Amino acid sequence: MRYQSVMATTCGILLGATALWAQVQQPPAPWRGAGPTPCVGSDGGVYKCPPAAQVVAVRAGRLFDTKNGTMLTKQVVLLTGERITEVGPEGQVKIPAGAQVIDLTGATVLPGLIDAHTHMFDTRKPSGTTESSMLIAVSNVQADLRAGFTAARDMSTHGNGYGDIEIRDAINQGRIDGPRYQVSTLGIVWGASPADPRAPDNPLASTVVRSVEDARAAVREQVKHGADWIKLYPTGGYSFTTTGKVQYELTYPMPVLQALIDEAHRLGKKTGCHVYGGEGERNAIIAGCDTIEHAFDLDQEQANMMVAKKLFYDPTLQRYIEPYMDDNDAKNTGGKYRIIPIFEKAVSMAATTKGLRIMVGSGADGSTFAHGTQALEFEALVKHANMTPARAIQSGTIVNAEVLGWQDRIGSIDKGKYADLVAVSGDPLADITELQRVKFVMKGGKVIKNDLLQASAK
Repeated sequence: MRYQSVMATTCGILLGATALWAQVQQPPAPWRGAGPTPCVGSDGGVYKCPPAAQVVAVRAGRLFDTKNGTMLTKQVVLLTGERITEVGPEGQVKIPAGAQVIDLTGATVLPGLIDAHTHMFDTRKPSGTTESSMLIAVSNVQADLRAGFTAARDMSTHGNGYGDIEIRDAINQGRIDGPRYQVSTLGIVWGASPADPRAPDNPLASTVVRSVEDARAAVREQVKHGADWIKLYPTGGYSFTTTGKVQYELTYPMPVLQALIDEAHRLGKKTGCHVYGGEGERNAIIAGCDTIEHAFDLDQEQANMMVAKKLFYDPTLQRYIEPYMDDNDAKNTGGKYRIIPIFEKAVSMAATTKGLRIMVGSGADGSTFAHGTQALEFEALVKHANMTPARAIQSGTIVNAEVLGWQDRIGSIDKGKYADLVAVSGDPLADITELQRVKFVMKGGKVIKNDLLQASAK
């Protein structure tokens, strides 16, 4: 009887708590607190409701059409709330009475840029805390948005567990400003040696797998926690032999890599593979990894295989042609050999391979590539891989949108898509570095930044 009484009391408390939580989730009516009736978040906390949707007209002096790779002039973009409702020449699109007009007639308007390889978290130091890591990550995603990147893919949390899911969800809930995000949480690495019970694997770092069964279980666990992508590492580091031949460290055995990719696909998720070269790079392509990241020694045969398998290539070129790469090679080879020319040759080859879809991904991670400067990748693709500015911009917009499976939402300025717009003063087709000086940012109809307005007021 006493047990039943305790259980009944406990259940009553739990039911009461559940009822209270349900009440908290409802908009307070009548509101008895300060100010107008607020909205209620998933945690039960109140916050200022977003403004009602309004009609906005953006006048664009130039507008880049990412679908055709051409520059249009004197265009009008109409939007209501988050979505674009009409786009066309100013003589054909009528601006409704009472609409807010944003004058960008002296600028070039483009769809919001997309960075397909970020790390919103800096690498966590042993002395770092969860709180400090989260603050840094929030600062990073806000810097990315203000730089014109209205969408992004995050490629592992650098020892910060599932923190990227919290930030993604906070952005989606409107709690903080940031790009539309897809995330890959911890990443999965190969454990060449058996697990040591005296030194357990760090639960906040990449998941370590040591068998096919481990591999499938790790994918399921990350998807259960909310991962959009599964980040894999088929190769480790690289080194030069005494004769200058590049060697690449192989990690997963092929059956393990295939199991990782197959399990992700079975669960409706995609995989991104960090590869530098060698057998691991080839294995990733054969196994069907959806995006091949970096690939220093990509050759024509592999590029053709990627086309046949409809895989995407994300070189993150700027990240790996920075001076520190030469510093490392000079230290390790006595100045005899360099990886940068090998990498540049591979990306240039990829750019001339018919049908190979090249992405824009920065690899920004708070170490050698600062958040908010990712437009340097566009310049690198143009100047070091000989891509045209138009194609580079397409890679960072409509191609990346396809990679994310969001081609019906973002990547071009079209009716029905999100009103994610950026603007620069000059013409990025004439000077690709214009993208490093984004003056106007709108995400989902909300103006995040408008330095053009400030400039015209002076």
